[in-house]
Amino acid sequence: MMAGMNIQQASREYEAWLGGHIRVVKSDLEAKHGLMAQDAFSFLRATFYRWMQLFPALCPKPAGAPRVLAVGDLHVENYGTWRDAEGRLVWGINDFDEAFPLPYTVDLVRLATSAWLAFEQGHLTLAPASASAPILEGYTTGLENGGEPFVLAEKHPLLREAVTSRERDPTCYWEKLGSLPTLRQVPAKVRLMLAQAMPERGLAFRVAHRRAGLGSLGRERFTALADWRGGKIARETKPLLPSACAWAGGLSSNEIYYERILASAVRAPDPFLAMKEGWVLRRLSPYCSRIELSE
Repeated sequence: MMAGMNIQQASREYEAWLGGHIRVVKSDLEAKHGLMAQDAFSFLRATFYRWMQLFPALCPKPAGAPRVLAVGDLHVENYGTWRDAEGRLVWGINDFDEAFPLPYTVDLVRLATSAWLAFEQGHLTLAPASASAPILEGYTTGLENGGEPFVLAEKHPLLREAVTSRERDPTCYWEKLGSLPTLRQVPAKVRLMLAQAMPERGLAFRVAHRRAGLGSLGRERFTALADWRGGKIARETKPLLPSACAWAGGLSSNEIYYERILASAVRAPDPFLAMKEGWVLRRLSPYCSRIELSE
């Protein structure tokens, strides 16, 4: 039984499954293992595959709840901001790599668990009990009113101030990206995809490897950096693959739900977020990126 594995065996088998779908960056996997060992919050973020092994056995009542197209790997650092087609700053879930039909309770329990662990590690000043109630209240309110995009203009002033703080200063952001070493070998398909995502045809750019996130560490990640009309710009792509739910459930399905959940989500879309031939492509900028708790 898969739930009877220890974490070492589960990680080996999941990573072998991962390697059967995409090219794995071994140095990033090694870095991921080191981060997993640092604290429980990092471990949670890095091991959604393990969560889906254990959730049905450890939480049988929530696991029996009605199924929806869920985010799956939801936690307090899977949120970010982007600009919509009107240039408005929008807040919401940052990626849907692990989207899958699941009991709706999976997202709620995992988000609350991540908040508790973040509190224990000193990443959140909020008391754990004070985090769980707003999660449930927000979810219930969303169901009652049909959901609402979080456009940070006239509404949500506190959230707007938080996500535009000096911690996301553009100078620091571009310095960090600019320090990434250039990749010498980039697949032709990837280079073409990045070139087509640029705002002008024939714009020169260099491609770097950015190590980001925890759950997706081990995947190739190509970041194109360019100077354009007085400032810096970036585009990034990484391969999509089936959710770890398929591995944990012993399923043979290779269906990817990223595009479907985006299409059905109540949000102001990011016009630069796109799926192309098994890859997800997005724009990066100081305010078009994931929000870390340290920010």
